[in-house]
Amino acid sequence: MLNENIKSLRKQNGLSQEQLANEMHVVRQTVSKWERGLSVPDSDSLINLSEILHTSVSVLLGENIEETQQTELDKISEKLEEINLQFFENKQKKITIYRNIFIAFDVLIVVVFITLFFMKSSYLQWDTTDSNTAVMKFILQSFEWGFVRIAPLLLVICTICAYIFNKKLKQRSVI
Repeated sequence: MLNENIKSLRKQNGLSQEQLANEMHVVRQTVSKWERGLSVPDSDSLINLSEILHTSVSVLLGENIEETQQTELDKISEKLEEINLQFFENKQKKITIYRNIFIAFDVLIVVVFITLFFMKSSYLQWDTTDSNTAVMKFILQSFEWGFVRIAPLLLVICTICAYIFNKKLKQRSVI
C-alpha cells in the first residue's frame, strides 16, 4: 500500500520520479524501488516525503488514496447532512416561536376586550375633582378608545400571521 500511495500522491502533485528524488536528496532509482515495493523509506525520509507530497504519514502508510478520498467524502456528506438537519430544526423552532407569539397576542387582545367589556366603562362615573383621578380617567378612556379601534385590526393580523406560520410549520414537518 505504501508503494501505491507514494506513486499516486507523486502523480497528483505533478512530480516525476526524478523531481521527487531531487527534493528528497536521493537517487531516482530509490524512488522507483519505493513505488515498486522493493524497499521502503526510513522514518526520516517518510516524514520528509509526506511534507513534499502534502499529506500525512498516516495517509502514506494507510489505505489507498482513492479509498481515503471516498471515506473523506462520506464524512463530509455526513457532516453536511448533520448541518442541514440542524438548520432545519432551528428554522422549525423559529417558526414555532413566531406562531406562538402571534397566538399569545391574539389571546392578550381577547382578554383585554373581555376585561373592558365587563368593566363597562365604570371609570366614567368617577369623581374627577381630584387631579390624580381625573388623569387616570383620561388615561383609561384614551386607552379604551384607541384599543377598541385598533385591536380588531391587530387581532385579524395576528390571527392571519399565526395561521401562516402554522401552515409553514405543517408543510416543513411533511418534508
